[in-house]
Amino acid sequence: MECQTGDDVKRIVKEKDVSFIQFWFTDVLGFLKSFAVTQSEMEEGLTEGMGFDGSSIEGFARIHESDMIARPDPATFQLLPWRSGDRPVARMFCDILQPDGSPYEGDPRYVFKRLLDKIAEKGFTSYLGPELEYFYFKDDKCTETLDTGGYFDSRPVDMGSNLRRDTIFALQDVGIQVEYSHHEVAPSQHEIDLRYDEGLRMADKTMTYRLVVKEIARQHGVYATFMPKPLFGQNGSGMHVHQSLFQGDRNAFYDPDDKYQLSQLAKHYIAGLMRHAPEITALTNQWVNSYKRLVPGYEAPVYVSWARRNRSAMVRVPMYKPRKEQATRIEFRSPDPACNPYLAFAMMLGAGMEGIEKKYELPEPIEEDIFEMNPDERKSQGITDLPGNLYAAIIEAEKSELVKKVLGEHVFNKFIENKKIEWDAYRTHVSQFELERYLPKL
Repeated sequence: MECQTGDDVKRIVKEKDVSFIQFWFTDVLGFLKSFAVTQSEMEEGLTEGMGFDGSSIEGFARIHESDMIARPDPATFQLLPWRSGDRPVARMFCDILQPDGSPYEGDPRYVFKRLLDKIAEKGFTSYLGPELEYFYFKDDKCTETLDTGGYFDSRPVDMGSNLRRDTIFALQDVGIQVEYSHHEVAPSQHEIDLRYDEGLRMADKTMTYRLVVKEIARQHGVYATFMPKPLFGQNGSGMHVHQSLFQGDRNAFYDPDDKYQLSQLAKHYIAGLMRHAPEITALTNQWVNSYKRLVPGYEAPVYVSWARRNRSAMVRVPMYKPRKEQATRIEFRSPDPACNPYLAFAMMLGAGMEGIEKKYELPEPIEEDIFEMNPDERKSQGITDLPGNLYAAIIEAEKSELVKKVLGEHVFNKFIENKKIEWDAYRTHVSQFELERYLPKL
């Protein structure tokens, strides 16, 4: 809606006769939270924010310090396309504040904004372009697929392509530019790629994207899920994140004289991602189910390495448009789309900046298929593994000074605490697999 100020919002709300304005924010796990205000309350909300009980939000305040303020960001004002008829409904993303007006350190959006402000002081702007994969199923109670298609398959009549089309229209209606969409490798698996944007705007867009995908699916009577690995024996859903740093209009990752067209700064950034990848995996792959995807044989990268064309590497430098400055970027391939984008993007950027600040050296790229290497071959080339399960990832994160520095003590402690609870619930659960495998024999 091209809003920049509260006055812009008030004008459009009046012109469009907007009935409700939803205030959006996320908890520490990345679940979208919202409450709605009416036109009459909106002006106060824009200037002072609206109070709510933070003790009911996962990872927020304790009950004796629970008063929180949600103050909306006018630049995020959009009408919701599925509520855009008479008396439409709009939304704005919020910053969460303490009662005294100071930023609340438990707000994931603030965690990312704080880091973006720090790199802005160094003259950098972060740009991100995530590729989120997802599945369509008959409903949320089963994994009955809607098609048997494969990678880039196109059919004259395909419910998935119709769903993607309607989803793209809805995304465009909320100001999200789409580059392209296609069927993915697994049955009923799809991908819609977003045009790159500045870091915070892209995190907001990622939250919006996930809701739009699910809402359009619901309108068609089916279910969309970003669960990383819902189908046994099939590829899981990833979120490859393209990223670059700009200084003004100049791409700081580009060097036309380098054999890889990568600046020294870009190489340090990649080296930072590689060195700290095991520590940040709990944030980029935050669920027990995430590690059912991060296994060899299903295209998901499980080895710490980088390459140009090799898709078995964790970090790739896309070569679609060589020697084009604006297109030069790196692609981090291990995250999945069920993460909290504010925290995951913050950790990727934090790891890359750590590499720049400490001038980590980047090894030579690995262009061979790493999945075909045996352990000795990988060891000889210095290729290490990502954590193999959530518990291993938690341990790496818990001992990481970088993770604690980027997240801040409050979010760090709340996130680790929550993930340990999830792991304990998982490891004590007796699964159907165990009953079928062991009960008749033991």
